Amino acid sequence: MTGVFGGTVRTVARQVARLRRAPALHPAGVTCVGTLEVPGDPEGGWGVEWLDRPGVHPVTARWSLAAGLPGVLPDGVGLALRVDDADGRGSTLDLLLTSSGRGRLGRRLPLPRRDALGGPYSTLTAYRVGRRDRLLMAFPVKPPAGRSRVPVSVPGLRQALGRGPVTFRLCTVAAGEPRRMFASLTLGSAGPEPPARTVSYEPYTHCLPGLHPTRSLRALRVAAYAGSRGGRRERGG
Repeated sequence: MTGVFGGTVRTVARQVARLRRAPALHPAGVTCVGTLEVPGDPEGGWGVEWLDRPGVHPVTARWSLAAGLPGVLPDGVGLALRVDDADGRGSTLDLLLTSSGRGRLGRRLPLPRRDALGGPYSTLTAYRVGRRDRLLMAFPVKPPAGRSRVPVSVPGLRQALGRGPVTFRLCTVAAGEPRRMFASLTLGSAGPEPPARTVSYEPYTHCLPGLHPTRSLRALRVAAYAGSRGGRRERGG
């Protein structure tokens, strides 16, 4: 059954990418640099060396619109993060998060919104974190008083970054245990668009020992991105 769905997803993604000459998913967004600060756990409570060890890591991030809809319509919002040399030279960590709900079911489903900082972001699929499966989520830190909402549009995202750092708390969430912060993320001002180099985020390839996505949704995500890349090649996008 997964194979049938995967074939359908790949075909649809290819056709969408051909028509828009851009990725079928998250075609528009802003790229920026940032910092990921991991407080660590001196008692080794995570069971993951990278999470247990304190560190400050430079990040390449893309804040994007899932469907690329006009700004007056709610759209899903994506937050893609890349940490180069995360766990040593040549070790890369990619995280892909999407605007979601908060409850047990809602945090596993994408949720369109009009305010890019109006709620959390989730990996949607669980990660193996040490000895447990947990969702990874990013919760926006409440902006300073007087800041307006962040419209879900490329100009809106760019303006929000231009007004000052945008910060998130990155947490693990799982049934039967409290939410636990594992890192803080600070995003700086947006870079030029299109960026000097295009980053292709690969969370199933770019992961770390003890910190990697489970297999749920993997086949469908791989099919969607393969179809999108194929459609862009066909149109020279």
